[in-house]
Amino acid sequence: MVFLAKTKYYPPIAHFCSQTPMPHVCFILHPQFQMLAYVLASETLRIANRRAGHPVFTWETRTATSAPTLASNGRSVVPDVTGWGDTMSPDLVLVIAGYDPLALRPPGLAAFLRRAERSGAVLGGVDTGVWILAAFGLLRTGQRVVLHREAEAGFREVWPEVELSDGIYVLEDKRLSAAGGTATGDVILAWIADCMSQSFAEEVAEDMAHGTMRPSEHRQRFREPTDTTLDAMRREMVRHIQHPVPVSDIAAQLKLSSKQLRARCMRAVGKTPSQYFLDLRLTAARDLLRSTTMPVTQIALATGFGSHAGFSRAFRQVFGITPSQMRQAAVVRGMGLEPGRAVP
Repeated sequence: MVFLAKTKYYPPIAHFCSQTPMPHVCFILHPQFQMLAYVLASETLRIANRRAGHPVFTWETRTATSAPTLASNGRSVVPDVTGWGDTMSPDLVLVIAGYDPLALRPPGLAAFLRRAERSGAVLGGVDTGVWILAAFGLLRTGQRVVLHREAEAGFREVWPEVELSDGIYVLEDKRLSAAGGTATGDVILAWIADCMSQSFAEEVAEDMAHGTMRPSEHRQRFREPTDTTLDAMRREMVRHIQHPVPVSDIAAQLKLSSKQLRARCMRAVGKTPSQYFLDLRLTAARDLLRSTTMPVTQIALATGFGSHAGFSRAFRQVFGITPSQMRQAAVVRGMGLEPGRAVP
């Protein structure tokens, strides 16, 4: 139960989201979607209406299957609307997906999203929902988006022209994306601020016991170096994951000697630049194993390993299991099975 600290009536006002009386949100849930993200998004809208003292936002839920759909936690959600016909014109369409987001591309969804885009709606993706927008050609070159960090490597392989942000959400140019989890509440609050006002969104955040709204640039990764030079080092390493360059070349680009870069990296993260680079490559490989169906040999090449044996050996040293075992675990997780049970 949510208790309001004070009661204040917000009369209906002209807002920036819509030509309709109330901004309308359409949730589209794909199999294995993240329940936390869906609940946070819909509850934020409900609490906003309660804070206003009257309905300000309306919403509906559709599923990619047009039938009850299982979330990643095994719970099912029944859609309010089936099919891809138009009901209320949406101001925000939010696609929430999970593992293997492109396994299901229902006929009519692409046309539905394009109609919403033409009508001026914001198109959004949470977690791997961004993959679906990209697959339908709804992200332009240079568009900034956010994904959960585990999905970044696979996405970058397919859509290198789309810019990935390290923040928790992006809301710009009629596109919304969030890493999932609690970041979903932040991005919906940001959208509410655009529709209504910043002060109203902040009061909704207080009612949610959410505290201060986190800015979009809030980092997903707390353990990454905060040194701007090491940030630049990391970006260069990410750019060269498939074709690793010598650390001395990266140091020269940063106008440092190899010894200076090593000392700086050791102070900040307790690793040499070479170790840090290897960890980045192996983490990218792990994420590809978890979020794509790329063959293991192809993943090895995509992360700069010249042989399957060398890749498998380095991977096992860091993660304790082989790449093939990691892939099997990802299949089990994606099918909603308990680890250790046989895959049908």
